Amino acid sequence: MTVREEALIGGRETRPIVIVEHDPAWARRFEQLRPPLLAALADVAARVDHIGSTAVPGLAAKPIVDVQVAVADPDREELFLPALEQLGYVLRVREPGHRMLRTPQLDVHVHVWRAGGEDERRHLLFRDWLRRSADDRARYEALKRRLAAREWEDMNAYADAKAPVIGEISARAERWAEAAGWMPPEPAA
Repeated sequence: MTVREEALIGGRETRPIVIVEHDPAWARRFEQLRPPLLAALADVAARVDHIGSTAVPGLAAKPIVDVQVAVADPDREELFLPALEQLGYVLRVREPGHRMLRTPQLDVHVHVWRAGGEDERRHLLFRDWLRRSADDRARYEALKRRLAAREWEDMNAYADAKAPVIGEISARAERWAEAAGWMPPEPAA
């Protein structure tokens, strides 16, 4: 999913892609991040979830904790952006229906998506499927390790290179979701 140049606050960045073994501390870090996010966004966040590879036990990943915040309208950033900035997050991506903020240390990404929308569902399903499927977890990890060995113009080029395999895995996840009657889990209290 290519992020257009004009959506990137601060322009493109060239950074090395480093994949490390899964660290249980990532889940603990999310559990530390979640309460302040919920408190700051109490009136606008429908849910706050740990997504991405760091949310999948046993999956090697870039050591960046991805957080998904679901709101009624991600384009009404006046309802959530000041609170997130007050917590120390810095806006990095502004595109229709999506905002991404991150810590100055670049170790946490907060993605703001529409509550009940397809993007919210897609990220939760992908996470849940990888937690369930050892084969797809291994396939995805092998891809990430191969791609991380290359030099990339920016992080978006790396993400784009993963897209075909993510599409294949997502198709299997969708078939499983339909057969199993999977629904996004209820938000944690």
